[in-house]
Amino acid sequence: MSHTVVGPRFKSHPVSIASLALLTSITAAAQNAPSAEDKVLERVVVTATRGNKAIEKIPGAVTVISSQEIQAQTLVAEDLSQVLSVLAPSYAPSRQKLTSFGESMRGRTALLLFDGVPQSNPLRNGAREGYFADPSLIERIEVISGASAVQGLGATGGIINFISRTPREAGTHHRVELKYGSQGHGGDALWKAAYTLEHKGDFDALLHMGGTLRGVGVDGSGQRLGLEAIQGDTQDSRAGDLFLKLGRDFGAQRLQFSLNKFRIEGEGDWMPVAGDRKTGLPTGAAPGSPPGQPPRNEVRTLSLEWTHADLAGGQARAQVYKQDFSALYGATAATTFQDVRLAPQGKLFDQSEVVADKAGVKLSWVRPDLFTEGLELTTGLDWLSDTSQQRLALTDRSWVPPLKFRSAAPFAQLEYEIGAFTVRGGARYESATLAVDNYQTLAFYKNTAVQGGQRSFDQWVKSLGAVWRLGGGWSSFVSYNEGFGLPDVGLVLRAVNTPNQSVDKLISLEPVVTDNREIGLAWRGTLGSFSASVYRSHSDLGSQIRVDAATGVGSVLRVPVDVDGFEFSGELKPARDWTLSASYARTRGTTAAQAGAPLDVTLGARSQGPDKVVLAATWQFASTGQARLQATRLQSRDINVGRAVGTARLEEHFEGYTLADFTASYGTRWGEFGVGVENLLNRQYIGYYAQSNPAGTNDDLFAGRGRTLTVSWRRSF
Repeated sequence: MSHTVVGPRFKSHPVSIASLALLTSITAAAQNAPSAEDKVLERVVVTATRGNKAIEKIPGAVTVISSQEIQAQTLVAEDLSQVLSVLAPSYAPSRQKLTSFGESMRGRTALLLFDGVPQSNPLRNGAREGYFADPSLIERIEVISGASAVQGLGATGGIINFISRTPREAGTHHRVELKYGSQGHGGDALWKAAYTLEHKGDFDALLHMGGTLRGVGVDGSGQRLGLEAIQGDTQDSRAGDLFLKLGRDFGAQRLQFSLNKFRIEGEGDWMPVAGDRKTGLPTGAAPGSPPGQPPRNEVRTLSLEWTHADLAGGQARAQVYKQDFSALYGATAATTFQDVRLAPQGKLFDQSEVVADKAGVKLSWVRPDLFTEGLELTTGLDWLSDTSQQRLALTDRSWVPPLKFRSAAPFAQLEYEIGAFTVRGGARYESATLAVDNYQTLAFYKNTAVQGGQRSFDQWVKSLGAVWRLGGGWSSFVSYNEGFGLPDVGLVLRAVNTPNQSVDKLISLEPVVTDNREIGLAWRGTLGSFSASVYRSHSDLGSQIRVDAATGVGSVLRVPVDVDGFEFSGELKPARDWTLSASYARTRGTTAAQAGAPLDVTLGARSQGPDKVVLAATWQFASTGQARLQATRLQSRDINVGRAVGTARLEEHFEGYTLADFTASYGTRWGEFGVGVENLLNRQYIGYYAQSNPAGTNDDLFAGRGRTLTVSWRRSF
């Protein structure tokens, strides 16, 4: 098995032994296992196909994270990025911060969705898109690994769709949740309270209100954790969420409306304390009042969805949505912000704010048994309007002018199922324009007047795949998928300092088209399940943005990027009450130092995570109680030793570490009680991105959280 999956380009590694051992155990058990088709209910997902489809019939690597798994992981940490870093094999380690730089997927960018509404901001990526909803709202997470265009632009590394709760039981039900976490030090506590109302009858409704307060924690040595004062931190913060979903069925039709309003902002009671990278002293924090307003995220999402179960023999779906997003960063007297017309040099504090407003329409129609039994057509149209900008909030100056992006994309896919085989192929045609009005850069860039303009592109993206269900719960797949994204044009436009420039000559809007070739094997039965796949992802024109130190004009460096990888996840039930699980991800990405150069530069921490192994044991000690012990191992990594391009250093070093967590829950007539212990062994460590970042300073050498105890109570009535 290992030789078949790994292949000649994937060297064996000691950390994969546990994963392969579990695979061997499952394989042996499978020989006498009953048929999965007879014993196990199909798991259905919608993200990968724009319609309901069983996982076993999808040619690709798909992970579904259940509500129970989300609840258990949020007992460890109230953070969806940490849920993904543990339960999604290809997701890079969480930074434990409000900013998500370095939280990549398969060496590339993932498209984030909330109930199908895009949360990512590709035109001016401020790395703040990961905080848009209360984790208690999420019923399940569907993760599609690898490039895909089925949900639109931005999914060069995969798709992550966070799906909100839906009323399931008839009648009216209430749920109250309380949570408290502490490390035993003053000012480190987490407090959370949430209320949910669910109703299902002639109509269904869900109302959720929740609030969270977070203090400043300590690391394994008892020292205060560093505060990310500029990019934003979840520590020393408060968050609130108001969510409303209303739906009604009209025979075969359904109409559903949802509103989500989420806000997280700093309290402004702590200030960062510089560390020392030379001695390894982590960045810290101390009581104080930083300048300006605390960093914040504010997100409002509106969605209206109509479905018809039998329109012209098929299932139709139409969604209209609007999302308003703003991310305020911390105040700083950065050289870039200075303007002697406003304040003496070096005395002007200002705050960056990224604002992105989206509106869109998604239309799809799925027609089974088209002309002949087993032939299914999926077709539709996506339309998107995205206006993104970056401003300086305290002085009301424009840093990145409004970027007006419009796209329309018809798509079609045919699937044919005959016996044990499913073959699928599709194409999407993306037609897009980006318009920018005349604008003027900041004083740091010489107040340069830039002529506006428009760029456009038309791009075909294709997919082809097949699944072979081998019987006895076994299946294999092969797939080819293309995904596309856009370069971060805002970084270029804000840095222009040469006169007589125009937008249509400064930026290249040619999309980053990524193709993902993958082959996988899976088994699913009463004794457990596993999936393993090997892939290669390639883009002829990747996107790296560099600003010329002499001219100050940014340019989009279009160089190839290759990523090879292997993923495994599986679980085994050796006894009725026990479940053992394991996952392993190995990613190897390379790019070029400059156009025309060989691909001999290893992708850095901003693009690629380290090798990762997660092992867990779950004990169902009672009908309403279970306990889980898990360990996550991140492997050491030393790359690009001695390499630099101009003034940019490429060398990175990461000393790996292993973290253990424990959770338990027990249901009683008084409610469900839970306990979670993060970093059970109180390991002292510096986070992956903080260690590896070659541009790191003494202000961002962040240690990870030490041992943290969280208790919760939840009751439904």
